[in-house]
Amino acid sequence: MDAHETHEIAEHVAGGAHPAPDRFRRNAALAIGVMAMLLAIASLGGEDAMKETINANILAADAYAFYQARNIRQDIYGSMADVLVSLGKSPDSYRAKSAREAAEKAKLLDEARHHDAARLIAQRRDANFDFARALYQIAIVIGSVSIVASSRWLIGLSGLLAIAATILAANGFLLLV
Repeated sequence: MDAHETHEIAEHVAGGAHPAPDRFRRNAALAIGVMAMLLAIASLGGEDAMKETINANILAADAYAFYQARNIRQDIYGSMADVLVSLGKSPDSYRAKSAREAAEKAKLLDEARHHDAARLIAQRRDANFDFARALYQIAIVIGSVSIVASSRWLIGLSGLLAIAATILAANGFLLLV
């Protein structure tokens, strides 16, 4: 028995692996390359979702801050109108200013809620991309090990993880679920 046959028997006994022909290794390497490409796409999607999250958060915070400022102004104008009434003067201009502030406040609150909703959507998208990236990375590692170990079941496991990652990445883009 030569060294090559001894090595094949040891591989078979150790892990149930079969000697892998070059074709298996080429196909596994190609699959790993596709997974790496999909990982890059999922990473871009995740970065975009994170930027959307941050931008929506900033816009919501700004809208809430402007809302609060309008609220303070409305209170001041209302108080000024009350003071004018107590002095026997016309509060009409301050009542009108208070009404304008109330109308602007309502618009700002709607805007802030819109940005909050956009942030939540972006966060949901980002979570899908995070899980997809992790699964792609694990799939690539297991796929690489399958080449060294000449293990078809490991490349199968790698493929299943990549399919799950692809579903998560697609959901990150489309938010179907």
